[in-house]
Amino acid sequence: MIRFNKIKKLFEQWSIIMLSNKKYLIEIDSVAGDGDLGLTMSDGFKAAYLAVADSEETDIGKIFYKAGKKMSSAVPSTMGTLMASGLMQAGMALKGKDVLSLGDIVQLFEAYKQGVEFRGKAKAGEKTFLDGIAPAVDSLKEDLAKGETILVAARNALKASEKGSEMTKTMLAVHGRAATRGENSRELLDAGSVVAVLLMQGFLEFVRLIESGHSC
Repeated sequence: MIRFNKIKKLFEQWSIIMLSNKKYLIEIDSVAGDGDLGLTMSDGFKAAYLAVADSEETDIGKIFYKAGKKMSSAVPSTMGTLMASGLMQAGMALKGKDVLSLGDIVQLFEAYKQGVEFRGKAKAGEKTFLDGIAPAVDSLKEDLAKGETILVAARNALKASEKGSEMTKTMLAVHGRAATRGENSRELLDAGSVVAVLLMQGFLEFVRLIESGHSC
């Protein structure tokens, strides 16, 4: 179980990992996008973290929602809005909870995915963020059914996300500037799907931290 007083560490890890991968995100987004993804994600997740860093809130849902609202205003770009929508949807799903089980973690990322789907009017298979997050959600559900620990589930979710992101190199782009390339878009790695991988990587690092010396 993960208690509310540990959740701020998750936002810190997301902020750290987006900042450390800022140049990489800029690089891959520049191939078919406008090249601002690294700035948007590093600034957006930093804003989300700072919004909750000193909070005394015990409702995990409210923590996520507050972080999402702050990100929405800090980086009002397309991807910033999508990620903020994911956070706010997760916040609504987790409202009233002060501890998270693996079942709640599944609910968190499922809601995050749904928030992005609804706002972006996209679906898995269309070469977007969803192709990185959807496999992770499926993996989490499978491990919940198997009775796995949160740590094992986090590891497997990251692997599934990485595989899903890699698969975008075979997909036809439907949204954004990449879609204008038509069939030539298939060979490109989708930058949004990489953001999903980084989210799952940050989640795994968070779980490792709290399991190694920081009790939940």
